[in-house]
Amino acid sequence: MKIIGAVVLASLVLLPVRRQPGMTAANDPKTEKVVDASGNLRVPGDYRTAYQFLGSWAVATDQGQGSKEIHVVYASPGTITAYRKNGHFADGSVLVKEVFEATSGAMTTGTVSHAQNLKGWFVLVKDSKNSHPGNKLWGNGWGWSWFDAANPSKTTSTDFKADCLPCHEPARASDWIYVQGYPALRQ
Repeated sequence: MKIIGAVVLASLVLLPVRRQPGMTAANDPKTEKVVDASGNLRVPGDYRTAYQFLGSWAVATDQGQGSKEIHVVYASPGTITAYRKNGHFADGSVLVKEVFEATSGAMTTGTVSHAQNLKGWFVLVKDSKNSHPGNKLWGNGWGWSWFDAANPSKTTSTDFKADCLPCHEPARASDWIYVQGYPALRQ
C-alpha cells in the first residue's frame, strides 16, 4: 500500500511539469504565453513569482548623488541553468526587465536609491531561428518589446532596429545582453 501511495503522490507532483515533445526548460508552458502566433509579445503576468531573479541595475542621476532609475531583471524558468551550461541563451528564454523611477535619500548607510514608480517593462524572447521574419520586433536572435506601465498587453515599440538596438549595441558581442550585470549567470 505504501508503494502505491508513493507512486500516486509522485504522479501528482510530476503532473504539472509534464513535458511536451520538443519542449525545453527555456520554453516551459509558463513562457509560451508571452508570444502569440504572429510574434506579438506581452508582459507575463506571473513573472515575479514564476521567473528567476537575474539581476538589477541602478542608473545614476545626471547630477548629484543617487539613481534616476532602477532596472530589475527576471528570467524564465530554466534560462539561468541553460546559460551556465554553454554561455548562451537558449531559444525560448524570456527576459523581463522592470524599469522604475528611483528616489534617493539619506539613510544611516549613506545616500540610498530605491525603486519608486514603475515606468514599464522591456521583454525579450530568444529566437535564433527567426520565427517571425515579417514582424519588425524580431531580429538579431531576439523578439524585442517595450511596454508602458499603464498597458502591459500592448507594446509601444514599432521596430527593434530603431527602438531597441541603439541601447543594446554595446552588448552585441554578448548576444545583445549586458550579461556582466547578472551574477546569477556565473557559475
